[in-house]
Amino acid sequence: MHLASLDWIIIISFFVVFLLIGIKVSKKAGTSSKEFFLSGRNMPWWLLGISMVATTFSADTPNLVTDIVRQNGVAGNWVWWAFLITGMLTVFVYAKLWRKSGVLTDLEFYETRYSGKEAAFLRGFRAIYLGVFFNVMIMASVSLAAIKIGEVMFGLEPWKTIVYASVITVAYSSMGGLRGVILTDFLQFLVAMVGSIAAAIYIVNLPEVGGLTELLAHENVKDKLDLIPDFNNRELFITLLVIPIAVQWWSVWYPGAEPGGGGYIAQRMLSAKDEKNAVSATLLFNITHYALRPWPWILIALASLVVFPDLDAIRTAFPNISEGKIGNDLGYSAMLLSLPAGLLGVVIASLIAAFMSTISTHLNWGSSYIAYDFYQRFVKPEASEKELVNVGRISTVLLMVFAGLFALVLTSAYNAFQILLSIGAGTGSIFILRWFWWRINAYSEIAGMTMSFILALLFNKDIGPEIFSSIPDDYKLLLSVGITTVTWLLVTLTTRPTDYKKLATFFNSVRPYGMGWNGFKKIAKTEGIALESKIGSFSIDLLAMFLGIVIVYAALFATGMFIYGNITTALILSGITLIGVLLLMKTWKKLTF
Repeated sequence: MHLASLDWIIIISFFVVFLLIGIKVSKKAGTSSKEFFLSGRNMPWWLLGISMVATTFSADTPNLVTDIVRQNGVAGNWVWWAFLITGMLTVFVYAKLWRKSGVLTDLEFYETRYSGKEAAFLRGFRAIYLGVFFNVMIMASVSLAAIKIGEVMFGLEPWKTIVYASVITVAYSSMGGLRGVILTDFLQFLVAMVGSIAAAIYIVNLPEVGGLTELLAHENVKDKLDLIPDFNNRELFITLLVIPIAVQWWSVWYPGAEPGGGGYIAQRMLSAKDEKNAVSATLLFNITHYALRPWPWILIALASLVVFPDLDAIRTAFPNISEGKIGNDLGYSAMLLSLPAGLLGVVIASLIAAFMSTISTHLNWGSSYIAYDFYQRFVKPEASEKELVNVGRISTVLLMVFAGLFALVLTSAYNAFQILLSIGAGTGSIFILRWFWWRINAYSEIAGMTMSFILALLFNKDIGPEIFSSIPDDYKLLLSVGITTVTWLLVTLTTRPTDYKKLATFFNSVRPYGMGWNGFKKIAKTEGIALESKIGSFSIDLLAMFLGIVIVYAALFATGMFIYGNITTALILSGITLIGVLLLMKTWKKLTF
C-alpha cells in the first residue's frame, strides 16, 4: 500500500507528540509509586472519563463490531451493549465505594475486605492471574487487530507490526506512568473519534456503496439493520438479547465492564480527586462508550457487506494475507483502503492512537499489580518508592513482549472476546455482592475463580472433552454461570467468615447499605463493635442508575433511527433522552458523596 507524504507526516507527528508527553511527565511520574500508578490521586473527572473511554476504544474494537455486524447484524451488538447495565451500576453504586475504600489498587481490596492467609493468597494470585495472564490475553487481542491492519494496509509481516506498534507505546507508558497515559488518552480519543466519523462518512458515499439510502436498501444489508433481534427467531433472540440482558451483565467478569467495577476502571476511580469526580468520570465514560461511538463502526461494517459480501471476497482481494488471519473482522480494515490521502493518514493515526491508548493503560494497570500487589506485598515489603517505579517500568516492557508473542497465535477478535467471557463466567455476582453481603469471604472468590476457569477449559471446543463439543456456546455460558454460582455460594456458607474486626473496619470505611450487613450488625452489637450509622440511600442510587440506562439506550437508538431515516421514532427517543437527562439532574442533587 502506498501512503502519500501527507499521510506519513500526520502519522509521524502523532508518534512524536505522544513520545514528548511521556518525556514531559516522566520526571514527576518517577517521584513516587502513587504518582506513577495513580497520578497523585488528583485527576479531574473529565480527563479520567475520556481516559476510560479511550482505553476501551482499542484497535480491535472496530474489528470486533464489524465481525458481529457481518455475522449477526446490528442487533448482535447486544453482546456488549448489555454491559451498560454493569456500567451504570458502577457509576452510581460502586464508584463512591471504591473511592472511599482508600486502596491503591483494586487487588489491595482483598486484604481490606477479607482476612487470613487466604486473603493474602487471593491478592498475590490474582496479581499474577489478572496482571499477567489475563492482561496479556487482552493486549494480545488488541495486538491481533494491529497485525491485521498492518497486513491489509502495509503488507507487513505480523512480527514487524507488533514491534513497530509497541515501541513508542512502551516508551511513553514506562516513562510517564498513569499521568502520561491519561494525557495521551485525551488526544488519542479526539483523533480516534475524528478518524472513525470521517471514515464512515467517506466510505458510505463511495460509488460502489452508493450513499446512505442505497446502503440501507442493499440486499446484503437490509436484513442486518434491526436493533432488536427478530422475535420469530427464538434461538437468535435468546442468544443475542435475553442472555446478555438477563444473565451476562451481572455474571461475567470482562475488562472495562467488571460487575462492581475493577481493573483499569477502578484504577481511574481511585486516582480521582474525590468521590464526586469518580462518579462523574465513570458516567462520562458510559455515555460516550455506548451512545457516541458505535455508529461510525456499524456503518463501515454494513458498507463492507456491499463491497466484500463474504470471506471469499476478502480472501480474493487480499491474497497475501495469511490464511489463519482471514475473518469477518478484516472487513473494517479492508474498507479503509479506499480512503484518500490525508484522510487515510488521519484514520491510520486514529487506529494507532486507539491501539496505543488501550495498550498503555493495560501496561500501567498490569504493572501496578506486579509492583504493589506482588513485589511489594510478597517479595520485598521494604521496597523504596523508586524501586517500585522501576519494577513497574520493567514489568511494562515484559508484559508487552508476552502480549506480542501471544498475538501471533490468535486468529479472531471475536474468538478472543468469547474466551474472555467464558473464563470470567459466574464470577461477576461475587464482585457485586462482596460489598453488600458480609458473609462472602476470600474462599468465595477462590472457589468462583477456580471453577469458572476449569469450566472454561472443559467447554473449550479445541482442548475440552468431545462430549461437550455439541453444546451451543450460549448454553455453555449459562451452565458455567450456574455451576460457578452454586459452587461459590456453597463454599461461602461452609467456610468461616472474615474476621469481625476486619469487617468492622471495612464497613466503617465504605459505609455500604443493604440488608446483607444486618447479620453482621447483630454480631457487632453483641461483640460491642461500633459501626457507622450514616449510610447512603439505595433507592436514590438505584433511581439514578435506571435513569442513566434509559438515557444512554434512548440516545443510542435515537441516533440509529436518524441514520435509518425513521425521523418520528428518532424524535420520540430523543425526547425520552432529554426527559431522562432532566430527571437525572434533579436526582443528582440527592446523591450522597
